[in-house]
Amino acid sequence: MSFEHTPVLLNEILSLLPKAPRVFIDFTLGGGNHSAAILNKYPRSYLYGIDRDPNALSAATKRLEPYSNRFETRHSAISKATTQLIDEGIQADFILADLGVSSHQIDQQDRGFSLRQDGPLDMRMNPNDPESAADIVNNYSERELAELIRNYGEERFASRIAKNIVTQRKDNPFKTTLDLTECVIKSIPMKFQFGNIHAATKTFQAIRIQVNKELDELNCLLENALSLLSSGGRLAVISFHSLEDRPVKQAFKRWENPCTCPKEFPICTCNLKAMVKPVTKKPVTATQREKENNVRARSAKLRIVEKL
Repeated sequence: MSFEHTPVLLNEILSLLPKAPRVFIDFTLGGGNHSAAILNKYPRSYLYGIDRDPNALSAATKRLEPYSNRFETRHSAISKATTQLIDEGIQADFILADLGVSSHQIDQQDRGFSLRQDGPLDMRMNPNDPESAADIVNNYSERELAELIRNYGEERFASRIAKNIVTQRKDNPFKTTLDLTECVIKSIPMKFQFGNIHAATKTFQAIRIQVNKELDELNCLLENALSLLSSGGRLAVISFHSLEDRPVKQAFKRWENPCTCPKEFPICTCNLKAMVKPVTKKPVTATQREKENNVRARSAKLRIVEKL
């Protein structure tokens, strides 16, 4: 299957880039569409493209062939890549992270991301990672599953779902996505199964986040991003749910106002100065037209700061 992925908020990204960026890092390269647009707009720019999905890297390399002397790709998680780039002394004018799962990964049945198609219970963005969704569902304790689904899925029926998973796997270990989908649906009262999202969406989200350590990777990016940015460089993060957006929002606010002095102090004595300034006052969201053309864009939030 070819790697098809419609980039979200592409026009907004292009309009909010720093002037004439020379070096930029795309930590979630995907199919390379965001990066191709930037390379095309700025002929003197150079890209470091990072992704842990080998299928994505293969597709991106092909997509970026017209810019063959102006990019390099790396098969790596964000946590490893940030350390490597810092050690190499890379300073970027623009950093992009488009979080979450890609539409290609969801659509590819044998990757096990989709709750609507039957496939192996996998969900690994990097197929070489040791722990799959099946490992989690079949081996975590009932308490661990309940906490995971509650914390990462924000699912109100987490305890019931965990209990039913543990009961079912005693005789029939979970192997496919539809096995899990059916178990989740049976665990949720009928009156709560109808809404804007599928009843199993939150559980799948929670397990996928755990499989890929997505929030750990995001935290690593936030811890290291400023070290990789040059003065005047910009960091852009696209998130798709509150668990992603919240730490981004908090980090940006902390960088903008790092003062630790008590509020009652008349003047600042900690001498901590702002490290960034916001590029936009509020998160940027997709236009109605983009939302209609790309389902994934409906929940997208783009936040951008500029390093002082």
